[in-house]
Amino acid sequence: MKATQNDKYTYRVTWSEEDVEHIGLCAEFPSLSWLAATPESALRGIRRVVAGVVADMKVSGESVPEPLATRKFSGKFMIRIPPEIHRALSIEAVEAGVSLNRLASAKLTQ
Repeated sequence: MKATQNDKYTYRVTWSEEDVEHIGLCAEFPSLSWLAATPESALRGIRRVVAGVVADMKVSGESVPEPLATRKFSGKFMIRIPPEIHRALSIEAVEAGVSLNRLASAKLTQ
C-alpha cells in the first residue's frame, strides 16, 4: 500500500493534564491539535484534521508543508551564542583534544 503525504507527517500523542485527555499533535502543523479520551482516538482525530487542512490548502493554492520524514538534512546548522560561551567551549574543546564541532555535537547528543 502506498503512503499518502498525510501518512508521512510526524504525529505524536501525549497526555494533557490541563484538559484531562490525550492530545494528538502534528509537528508540521504546530497550531493543530485534537483532544480525545484515548490515545488511539487522539491520533485518528489529528490525522483527520491534518488531512482536512492539507486538502483546503491545496484547493486554495497554498504551499503545503513538506513532511519532516521526507526532508533532506545536511547535518549542518548555525547557532549564535554569546562570545563568552564560545570562548569557554573553545577552551574546553582544546583541553579535551577535540574540535569545537565534535565537542558541541557531543553536548547536543547528551
